[in-house]
Formats: sequence, C-alpha cells, structure tokens
Amino acid sequence: MIPQETVNLILDTARIEDVVSDFVALKRRGANFVACCPFHNEKTPSFYVSPAKGIFKCFGCGKAGSAVGFVMEHEHCSYVEALRYLAHKYNIEIVEAEESAEEIARRQRSESLLLVSEFAQQFFARQLESGEGRSVGYAYFRSRGLEDETIRRFGLGWAPSGRTTFTDAALAAGYKAEYLLDTGLCIQYEDGRLADRFHERAMFPIRSVSGRVIAFSGRTLRSDGNIAKYVNSPETEIYVKSRALYGIYLAKAEISRQDKCILVEGNVDVVSMHQLGVTNVVASCGTSLTVEQVRLIHKFTENVTIMYDGDSAGIHAALRGIDLVLQEGLNVRIVLLPDGEDPDSYARKHTLDQVRDYIRDHEQDFIEFKTALLLEQAGGDPLRKANLINDIADTIAGIPDAVKRSVYVDACATRFGLESDILFERIRQTRTKQIEDERRQRQHAAARSGVSGPAPEPQPEPSAPWTEENRTLGQAERDLLSFLLRYGRDELDFESDSEYYSGSEEEKPTVTDFIRDALEADGTRMANSVYRAIYDSYIAGYDAGQPQDVIVRALLNSEDRHVADVTAQLSTEKYQLTVRNFEAALTTTSSWLAFFVPKAILFYAERRIQDRIDYLRHSLAGADPAQTESAMRDIVRLQRTQRSIKHKLGREKK
Repeated sequence: MIPQETVNLILDTARIEDVVSDFVALKRRGANFVACCPFHNEKTPSFYVSPAKGIFKCFGCGKAGSAVGFVMEHEHCSYVEALRYLAHKYNIEIVEAEESAEEIARRQRSESLLLVSEFAQQFFARQLESGEGRSVGYAYFRSRGLEDETIRRFGLGWAPSGRTTFTDAALAAGYKAEYLLDTGLCIQYEDGRLADRFHERAMFPIRSVSGRVIAFSGRTLRSDGNIAKYVNSPETEIYVKSRALYGIYLAKAEISRQDKCILVEGNVDVVSMHQLGVTNVVASCGTSLTVEQVRLIHKFTENVTIMYDGDSAGIHAALRGIDLVLQEGLNVRIVLLPDGEDPDSYARKHTLDQVRDYIRDHEQDFIEFKTALLLEQAGGDPLRKANLINDIADTIAGIPDAVKRSVYVDACATRFGLESDILFERIRQTRTKQIEDERRQRQHAAARSGVSGPAPEPQPEPSAPWTEENRTLGQAERDLLSFLLRYGRDELDFESDSEYYSGSEEEKPTVTDFIRDALEADGTRMANSVYRAIYDSYIAGYDAGQPQDVIVRALLNSEDRHVADVTAQLSTEKYQLTVRNFEAALTTTSSWLAFFVPKAILFYAERRIQDRIDYLRHSLAGADPAQTESAMRDIVRLQRTQRSIKHKLGREKK
C-alpha cells in the first residue's frame, strides 16, 4: 500500500499540463492549453487543460479530472497504477507501507509468475529469428498475411519442437521450477522430469488490461486430426480465462475512443483486423463469452458489435452472446459475414474502408437479427411465430434498464403489429420468474453452505415507471453542488429586507452555511449517492477549516472515479470568460450569489415535492379506498406547497 504522505507528494508534484502533454500535443491559449480530445474523435479542439486549477476538461465528450484522473482514463488503469506512473515520471520513490508476511508472499509470488510469463514471451518471439522458428513459425505468420510490425506488436512467437527446449532455457536463466509449473508453461512427469507444455506451435501471448503477459494460446500447424488445434494455458493465480479478452490491451484505447467494441471469435481474427486498421477488436480466450468478459468490455464502452462467422456455429454463438451482453446493461448489434468467411479472411481480402462500410451497412440490432433468423425457421406456422415473439420478449426481459426495455418493446410491437401491453405482460411474467428462480438459488446455496435463516427476498419491480433511480432531483442537486464547489466560502450579500435572510449585515452567511442550513432544516439528504458522497466530503473539509482549493483538489484526486469525474464537471464553467465577465458587469459575485443560491434551493425543494407526488401517484395503483383517500389528500397538500414555491421562482402566478 502506498503511504498517504507519498500519495499527497505525488498529487502535489504532478502538473496537469506536463502529464497530458505526454499523450496529447497541447497548444497554449491564454492561461490554458487546448487540443483535440484523446477520448473521442474530433477535428475542432474542445479539450482544455487549466494549469491554474490543475484539471482537464473536454467540452465535447464531457470527460474531466485531475492529472491522476487523466492517467486512469487514458491508460485505463487503476488509481494505484496511475499513482505509480506519476511517481515514476517525477522520480518519487514509493516506500510501501508495512505489509503482513502473507501479503508480501502473495505479491511476490504473483510478480514471479508474471516475470516467468514475460520471459516465455520473449523466448518464443526470439525463436522466429532463425532455424525452425524462422522456417516454420515465421513462415506461417507471413502466410496469413501478417506483417513484421504486427508480429512484433502482438508479441507472436514459436514454441520449438524439442520437448524441453524452453524448460532448459528458463532453468538456465534462473527461473524456479515451481513457477514454471504454476504458470502452466511446463508439465511434470511422474519421475519428476519437467517438459514444455507448448512445443511445435505458433504462440499467441495473452495480456492483461495493463499489458502484462498472463497466459498463452498455442496453435498447431499440423493437419493431423488427432492433435488439438489449440493448446491454452491452464488457469492460474494470474490468469482466469473467463475474465480475459485477447487483444484488450491493444484495443482498449480505441474501444473507448470509438465508444464501441467489436467482438470476434479467434486470435487470428483479432490480429488481422488490427493490422487492417480496425483496432477496437477483441476475442474471448478459448471459451464461450462470459459475464466477466462482458463486464470487462463495459469498463470501456456500453456498445458491443458481435462479428462472428456466418456459418451455423457462428450464428449460434451470436445468439448466446446477445442475451449475455443485454443482461449486463450493454447495447448489442450483430454483424454476420458472408458464408465461408471469418473476420481474418474478410480482412485480408478487403480494404479498410470496405470492411468499415460492411460493418456499418450490415449491423443489426438483436430484434432484426432474431426476427430474420427465426422467421425463416418458422415459415408460415403461426405457433412458431408466436414462439419467436415470446423468445424476443424473453430477451428484452433480461435488459436491466426499464427505459431500454420500453424502447425495444415498441420496436418489437411495431415489427409484428402487436399491442405493446401484450409484450409488457410477457416481460413482467418472465422477470417475476427470474426473480423467483434467483431466490431459490440463493436458498439452495445457503442450505448447501449451512447458513441458517431464509434467503433475503428481492424487492419486486414496480410496474409503473417510478423507481428510486429515476428521481427528478438530479439537476437540482447538481446546481447546489456546483455552488459549493465553486463558491463554497464566498459570502452572500443579502439586501436588508431580503426574505431569505434575517441576520445582521455583519454576519453574512457563506454559500456553504446557507445551503447546509436549508438542507438540514428538514433532514434532507441528496438522493444521488455520488452527489451525496461529494456533499459529505466537502462539508467535512469545510468544517475542518480546509481552504476551498484544498477541498476541491482532494475530491478531484479521489480514488472513487465517479466522485472525481462529477467534481471536475461541477467545479468548472463551460463559458468561463463570457459568464464571469457578464456577472461582474452587472453586480458583485456576493450579490449575484445572494440572488441565485436561494433560487437553487427553492428549485431543489420544488423538485423534491414533485418527486414525492410522483411516488404517491404510483402508490394509488392497487390501493384500498382509505389509502387512496389519504394519498390524494397528501397530493393536494403538496401541490399547494409546490404552487407557492413556483410563484417565488416566478414560474407560476398565484
């Protein structure tokens, strides 16, 4: 663990313009720097770096943050990894806090396994330079149309035909037999002798998201049907195949930039597509697509295009992948290549523009894909058609987002000429069954583990659109936080007859005191968990007497990237020069705040009331007469208060 003192030194030393300029060509514009954003495609610069505030912000895609946040976003690494990068850049020594003996041993063991794997990759790559590796392995890669730069970039190699060639080289280099066995690079015979797991195979190293070699996939070049086409590393402490994606290290930046991941089936498919110039491509590692792999993709984008072979196996693999991707909340489209083609062969036969055009023109959403596929099977049979519609409805039921489900229901209803209520009812039944199945699974798991007591009951899904997640308070809460983060210690200059403040002129409240008093008067807490975390952290720093810039900087450098991102968004102004100059021309900042901060609190109160009204209206469904009468009385009372607030805001006449 990095000591907090070292973390503070790293954050204080890092200069945002230095860090960003390692990756982006910055041009000075006044006190700031500008560039084309590295996180999305653009021709006109909308990416700004402010040395004074120590932050970056793109007004195109909205990404913003501090130096550590930029490294995390650009390199897709963890908070600790970003700190280590900055420490290395500024020659800051990191002396780890004291670890337990077990933690030290575990860390050292993992590092040893990674070092052995990286030695193996370098060994296999060197084999391509001469002898058997040159005449067989290198010749194979070239026959597949792979260029030298592509071979080098992916670290491809050759495992010699000798049964102990690699083992002998590793032992001679000082690597322990224990780690050779534990990485799966070697096997051990009953008599204790070690031998190579991979021999006479083209080697594809598998890398982690951070670029470390964690495993291998070896392809035989023999046509003998008795020999497995691929031999893959077994699962180890550093490699769990269900969590790994081939090519993710090289693809992650482009996936994020294009906001789309193309998923293919094979290693060579990935390599060929990257060589052509389509670099947002990955493949699952020797396994069918898994939940963990989808969640890994989700770190970089919400959009997945499945690009499988057009044969029967490819179609069925695409069908399996659709439900999995949708259930994890991602958007999925499908591209099937012409029969007999795979991404590798298609990439070698076509230009970059042709491949991009084909993907664009042949992408289908899952409803189009399933409809075309299953209608062909159903023919004119109405029962089969009904089963097709139910199948699509069941797929929609797996989508966690209610709004997306509703959009897909409308599309499906239009496609088949159905009432949407019929599909919603099928989806409701399916989701209810899913919840019940999950409850039983938890009960069985608890019974097997010997845990007493019933499994917790899942909360039923509301049938109306109101949920905790779609509250209407978002913008109002953002406004209040923005005032805190930008003007928290500024005083409010109220007029003597102000309806919002009755204290003396000598005791002018700060923005923070005024907002906190208003919220705490009735025990209000922000509904959004990230906003609430920012508010609580800000108030804690304020009460501790920390300067405004220290509080904001701590939030910008938070390990919680949601907190850091939102802080960056709300502590900057999109139209800094225009707005601030306009404000200054009209009035002082203190007077301006005295007018707008109370308005923001009123707006927040009005939104809270509307949120409560929406909830009460939702509760009327299925309520008994007494409950209905009570709810209606509450709604009338709340609407009266809401009208009064709107009148103060100038949005409604009395």
